[in-house]
Amino acid sequence: MSKDAKNVPALRFKGYSDAWEKRKLTELSKNKIGGGTPSTKVLDFWNGKLPWLQSSDINESNNYSVKPQKFISLQALKHSAAKRVPANSIAVVTRVGVGKLALIEYDYSTSQDFLSFSSLNWSALFSVNLLTLIMTQMSRESQGTSIKGVTKSELLAKKVRIPISLKEQEKLGILMKSINDLIAATQDKIDALEQAKKALLQRLFDQSWRFKGYSDPWEKRKLNYFLHVNEIKNKSEIYSKKDVLSVSGEFGIVNQIELQGRSFAGSSVKNYGVVELGDVVYTKSPLKKNPFGIVKVNRNKAGIVSTLYAIYKPQTTLYSPIIDYYFQSDCRVNNYLKPLVNKGAKNDMKVKNVDVLKGNVTIPSEIDEQRTIVGLLNKLDKLIAATQSRLSSLELLKKYLLQDLFI
Repeated sequence: MSKDAKNVPALRFKGYSDAWEKRKLTELSKNKIGGGTPSTKVLDFWNGKLPWLQSSDINESNNYSVKPQKFISLQALKHSAAKRVPANSIAVVTRVGVGKLALIEYDYSTSQDFLSFSSLNWSALFSVNLLTLIMTQMSRESQGTSIKGVTKSELLAKKVRIPISLKEQEKLGILMKSINDLIAATQDKIDALEQAKKALLQRLFDQSWRFKGYSDPWEKRKLNYFLHVNEIKNKSEIYSKKDVLSVSGEFGIVNQIELQGRSFAGSSVKNYGVVELGDVVYTKSPLKKNPFGIVKVNRNKAGIVSTLYAIYKPQTTLYSPIIDYYFQSDCRVNNYLKPLVNKGAKNDMKVKNVDVLKGNVTIPSEIDEQRTIVGLLNKLDKLIAATQSRLSSLELLKKYLLQDLFI
């Protein structure tokens, strides 16, 4: 390897071959500006026009997205530790929330958790990505310790390598900005699709939207009209610890090892309940958004669950995936379970499996209409999943480009 081999990135734009220069990060800008918090007791300091940033205002995955929640006045600038930072500076969180940073195109102020680089000597778009690499490394080094952040002196003493050519810096910055814009647009699409799904679930299940050909009103029925208790146990040990399932509010019913990295089953799984495809499972343990547990349908592989779960088989009156969508609303599942469940001293659920089915639900009685509703929602779920997969690919591409385009 030549002497200069360590001073060039793995990937390079055509037409550039000079070795990168070693610099100290303090050379990045002419001015380094800290922050401060105006007293909340002085009302005249607040509700002004100058954005005052906290670490929570910075989007961790987007170095160009800032949503200020608070604004300060000229009085605050004159009579507190807060400082005005000119537009086109880079704000870096060095304390709580360390690692977040953003290139900000307007004047702003920050809390004391920030250090801002102002009057940049290098390309702004290049610099924000270079700082991303540095802060990622420094954040990783501080994990597992009592360190709450990095000091100004530690950060400014960092040695970096930069292209001699400002044009090369700008090309690198523009490329990374385009990737970031794609990531942001893809995330916006996911958010919009999820909002559309939420609205669709509401309108379908309150019957304000109906598919053509279905007009009969839905009847309110006990859930036991659609489900019955399943008492089948894993006595013959057809299923092993590798087949233990977990029930997640976010992911539904999934293999425990795939979800959590290992099985948490006891020494024997003989008494675990068997969950087949299409079975419905109720968790007898509280979640943050669901204090009375959740109801999910097994739409993946068959397996087994511990006695903390109640298992139900669909009656001939039910296409069970519709139950999955019916109870996806936190409000609906909480309201359904609350009158049926008593909580014990240890926050556990005191309810018989059969009693969980005694509440009322309102879903179509016609199997064909159930299937039609599920079909539409399935298509939307697949579109969301495909968009999330695209987002993951773009984030991985960004990670690799940062590693290979920068030193």
